[in-house]
Amino acid sequence: MRNENQPVALEGYPFIAFFAFVTLVMALLNWSFFTVIFLALTIFSVFFFRNPDRTIPQGDNLVVSPADGKVVFADVVLEDRMLNQEMLKISIFMSVFNVHVNRVPCSGKIIDQFYNKGKFFNAALDKASLENEQAGMLLELSGGTKIIVVQIAGLIARRIVTYPVIGDMIERGQRYGLIRFGSRLDVYLPKDAALQVKLGDHCVAGETILGKLV
Repeated sequence: MRNENQPVALEGYPFIAFFAFVTLVMALLNWSFFTVIFLALTIFSVFFFRNPDRTIPQGDNLVVSPADGKVVFADVVLEDRMLNQEMLKISIFMSVFNVHVNRVPCSGKIIDQFYNKGKFFNAALDKASLENEQAGMLLELSGGTKIIVVQIAGLIARRIVTYPVIGDMIERGQRYGLIRFGSRLDVYLPKDAALQVKLGDHCVAGETILGKLV
């Protein structure tokens, strides 16, 4: 899968190269103020697209966080886009300071996907789950359990990237995509799953256990 062995996500290279080039030009022109500004943007781009390794928890029926960030919602809702049933929804908000490479919450096969164009409300708001631009995938686990993972664009995010396609087998903790510049991940589990996080908790993608499947 893309970005498996990259300390900085490949999607960030064009931004880093552009800002670094402009920084060099500003320095050669001896424009100190703009040199400092574009150097800061170069450093921020490297920071934003960082892609650290993670220690993936071992054990059956574990669902790990697909994103770094803060839990802003955790409750049972009616999921009416793919499975049309009540499910446990966990929403994680990523600020621009979080790692934005997304990871697979649990191993399974992608049996369906969707992409919806939409608006760009603040991703921390509940209405972002319904109205913002988003891309989702339906995973079927080995025992037949199904979960849904949805990448949601935020206030200034303008690009959702998802690597796998329908039919792919993906593994827990594997990198599977990213969202540029502030966003949100929603995970839908069976409603009888044992929730392991609460509102306000800070999650680490690929490491924090969100829930345990029954």
